[in-house]
Amino acid sequence: MPLTPEQKAEIDAQRAEATPTLRATAKGMEAHLYTAHEVLDHGFVRVIDYMGDDAAICQAARVSYGRGTKSVSNDEGLIRYLMRHWHSTPFEMCEIKLHVKLPVFVARQWIRHRTANVNEYSARYSILDREFYIPARDDLSAQSSTNNQGRGEVLGDEEAARVLAILREDAMRCYDHYQDMISEDGQQGLARELARMTLPANIYTQWYWKVDLHNLLHFLRLRADAHAQYEIRVYAEAICRIVADWVPAAYRAFEDYRMGGATLSATALECVRRMVKGEKVTQESSGMSKGEWREFMGVLK
Repeated sequence: MPLTPEQKAEIDAQRAEATPTLRATAKGMEAHLYTAHEVLDHGFVRVIDYMGDDAAICQAARVSYGRGTKSVSNDEGLIRYLMRHWHSTPFEMCEIKLHVKLPVFVARQWIRHRTANVNEYSARYSILDREFYIPARDDLSAQSSTNNQGRGEVLGDEEAARVLAILREDAMRCYDHYQDMISEDGQQGLARELARMTLPANIYTQWYWKVDLHNLLHFLRLRADAHAQYEIRVYAEAICRIVADWVPAAYRAFEDYRMGGATLSATALECVRRMVKGEKVTQESSGMSKGEWREFMGVLK
């Protein structure tokens, strides 16, 4: 299970303690505070703290742009304007701090987003738990034949069973060796910072991750996308549900302009103009490479 009885008791105690405040709060986010949203087999995402809401975005924009926002009749319209025109600083006025439990190989993908403050559980000082990510049967797929960083067909039953057995056996054997090396029974025990070398990349780690809304939305645009790796995408999708309750107007604009929208190159836009005029446009006459044309057709369809 993602949470131990002790962790659940701690979360219940945190949620039961109400503290009066004069600061702005978001009702939707208050419902998420401290609650652990389970992800994968042992992971979770939970909100530790946050700052700001939709109103904070608008407040910052009106201070920054003054008369430039007078024509916008309401807050949601202003937020959509800011999102549509790729403004960033008003969205940076909102921040969130998350506690995330995730497999190490997912953390290594995640940390590539260098726009947050991170503090990770240290295996130099502490002993990692015997918890490993083992994919569900239906999530085991072969290497894609067309995408070097993607998955293809789901493995057959016999091959899936063989792979699952290997993953479990290797993980347990590595952890047994880890425990043996740090044991102090009859010996001094190897330093934890060295013993951790034997642990596999599917062992779970934890961190606190604090990020502003602008950079969070950029993370979600990439990692909640259908083309993202499944194991990080499910974390992004869990965060999406939290953000939708935290800043609903901003999230609706994000869904419309970022997740549901598309950016076209000047060449692609010219092709659209030609198509609107009734001209037949092919890859050869478009000025695009085969890859660009394939992606362009994907957007139009």
